Amino acid sequence: MMLYDVPAPAKLNLFLHVVGRREDGYHLLQTAFRFIDLCDTLHFELRHDGRIERLTDLPGVPAEQDLVVRAARSLQRATGTSLGANISLEKRIPQGGGLGGGSSDAASTLIALNRLWNTGLSRQDLMALALPLGADVPVFVFGQSAFAEGVGEKLTALDLPAASYLVAQPDSSVPTANIFSDPDLTRDSSLVTIADFLASQSFGAGYTEQSAPRFFGRNDLEPVVYRRYPEVSQAAQWLTARGCHVRMSGSGACLFAQFATTEQAVLKEQEIHATMRVASEFASETQKGFRLIRVCPGLVEHPLRNWIAR
Repeated sequence: MMLYDVPAPAKLNLFLHVVGRREDGYHLLQTAFRFIDLCDTLHFELRHDGRIERLTDLPGVPAEQDLVVRAARSLQRATGTSLGANISLEKRIPQGGGLGGGSSDAASTLIALNRLWNTGLSRQDLMALALPLGADVPVFVFGQSAFAEGVGEKLTALDLPAASYLVAQPDSSVPTANIFSDPDLTRDSSLVTIADFLASQSFGAGYTEQSAPRFFGRNDLEPVVYRRYPEVSQAAQWLTARGCHVRMSGSGACLFAQFATTEQAVLKEQEIHATMRVASEFASETQKGFRLIRVCPGLVEHPLRNWIAR
């Protein structure tokens, strides 16, 4: 028995405020998560010997440290199943980009193996297994756009308007731990309400500009990333100078701009690619350029949301 072509979507942090720090060192956050149509793909083949085998090499990530393997073994321990799986992964979400690729892969593994092994855990059960794997993993099991608090585990569903995003990764990868450990990181942002955030998300019937209204709040991690990784700052400045107001997702390095429609986002993408082709200034201004520039529509919900019965 097999499950092929299992999607694991990327996420964006529409804003990210660091509002405190616990005694154990974990940071307290407020953020809004949205899934986008940029997905890794996983394949699962049932094994009856209990072994978990990762068939795809992931440079720099040993199998024992891979969140996919750890998620599978966590589900085994929690349910006592004697079944195992061969797991293959097709990566499209950039590593070190702040788009939650590893967390999403882990969540899709929990959801898919819960089905493949017929272990019957509920959404809340799977979310409890997800949190020890990483603060971003529970929202992918939750399966909806969400306002998150605590370390990211306190989730409230959000009904967001349709939007598309131009996602750009500078030629850089950012290790999350380096940013959260930086002594200059803001850790005392004021609390905001869900109502405040939702009020900022309306595009309005008369809205005609290409880009969506300016973002709510900020990403408190941006100043640290921009200082430590100047290529990310340079890329943000280059995009902004060309009418593409951007924000960093998570701990970076990916940047995104928000648009009311996919058509508007595609037009901006075409403008940027045209500029990159004809302007020699691009090489001198950004030095290394971008690894990824792509239009990604926002998703209404996680594509596996209905794989969990309750």
